[in-house]
Amino acid sequence: MDIQGVVTAGFEPVRDAFVRNFEVLGDRGAAVAVYRDGRKVVDLWGGTRDADGTAPWTEDTAQVVRSATKGVAAAVPLLLHQRGLLDLDAPVGAYWPEFKAGGKEKVLVRDLLAHRAGVPALDRGLTAAEAADGVSGPRAVAAQRPFWEPGTGHGYHAQTYSWLLSELVLRVTGRTLGCVLAEEIAEPLGVDFWIGLPDAEAEAGRVGRVAPVEPPESAGMLRTRPRRNVSEAYADPASLTRRAFAAIDPLPDENAPAYRAAELPASNGIGTARALARFYGATIGVVEDGARIFTPATTALAAREHSAGPDRVLVVNTRFGAGYMLHGPASPLLSPASFGHPGRGGSLAFADPEAGIGFGYVTNALAKSVTADPRAQALVRALKSAL
Repeated sequence: MDIQGVVTAGFEPVRDAFVRNFEVLGDRGAAVAVYRDGRKVVDLWGGTRDADGTAPWTEDTAQVVRSATKGVAAAVPLLLHQRGLLDLDAPVGAYWPEFKAGGKEKVLVRDLLAHRAGVPALDRGLTAAEAADGVSGPRAVAAQRPFWEPGTGHGYHAQTYSWLLSELVLRVTGRTLGCVLAEEIAEPLGVDFWIGLPDAEAEAGRVGRVAPVEPPESAGMLRTRPRRNVSEAYADPASLTRRAFAAIDPLPDENAPAYRAAELPASNGIGTARALARFYGATIGVVEDGARIFTPATTALAAREHSAGPDRVLVVNTRFGAGYMLHGPASPLLSPASFGHPGRGGSLAFADPEAGIGFGYVTNALAKSVTADPRAQALVRALKSAL
C-alpha cells in the first residue's frame, strides 16, 4: 500500500496501524490526522478516492463522515451559548414555540444536545427529499409526541438530531446551521468541512464515493456476533432502534449530489481527516496560527457528562456531553477526558483536552460498525502507545 503524507518522529505507530488497516482490516481509501498541542503531528492518506474505484486518494480528498458530523455540528449551538445567544437551560420552546406540542414543553436545549429530548424517531419516516427540504423535518419533530418523558433518560437521536439542531440554530440566528458553521468556524479556522456541500466544491470532484464493504477473511475477529439483544433490536422493524435509523425512509444515496448539497447536521457532513483533527484541536486550545473555537469553559461543557447508562436506541450503555459522545465501552476514545463522535461505518473524530489531542479518521469503506469500528480503534490504540 502506497501511503502518502507525514508523521512526526514518535508517532510512527499510527502510520503502522494505518497501513495494517489496508492490509488486514479492509480499508479501501482513508485518511488519518492528529494534532497535538495545536501542532499537526500526523497527516496520512492512501488507497482510492472511491471505495469502488481506482483513482487515488489525494491530499485534499474529502468524504461523507456520517454521524461524525454531529460533533462538528454541535459546535454551532455551543458557540452561540458561548456568545450569550443561546441558554442551554432554557426550554427549546422558548426559541421554537411549535416544538412544545405533544408534551415537549419542558424539553431543555441541554436535553436536545444530550439525546434526552425523547424524539429519536418519527411516526412516519420522511423521504430523502422531505428530509432535505429544510421544512418537513423540523415540522415533523415539532409535532412528534415523545417516546419517553423528556429528560428522564436518553436514546441516540440518529436522524432527528439533524432537524432538532438545524431548526434551533435557524430560530436563534436566522441562518442555517451549515451557513453558521461555514462563516463562523470553518472559514476562520481554515478547514475543509461542510454541512451542505457548495457547488464549487462539488464541481471540483474532491469528494470520493462511499460504499458498504464486508470485512476480509484476514480480519477474522471482526466477524464476531453482536450481543443478541442488540441484533434483535436492529432486526425488529417495530423497535425504537430500527425506527430511529429509519426516520429517513428509504435511506438516501449518500453519493447523490442532492444529498451532499443538503444540510443534515446528523449525518451528511463532508470533510477531510485533517479538517476534523484541526477542528477538534481548536476546541481544546490554540492551533498553529492562533485559531481557537471554544473558551476553556465551553470545552469543559462539551466534555461534561449529561447522559449515561442504557441507551434506549443503541441498546448499549452510552455517555453523552453537550452534543458529544464521551469515552466509554460502546465508543472507546483516547481516555475518559475525550469527547467527539464516531460515524456509523468507520469515521471517528474527537478531542482529548488532557493529552492535547485532536484526532480525525475518515474512510470510504463503510463497515457494519456503529460506534466502535476496528480500524478507527486500531488507530486510537496506536496513538495512545505513542503518547
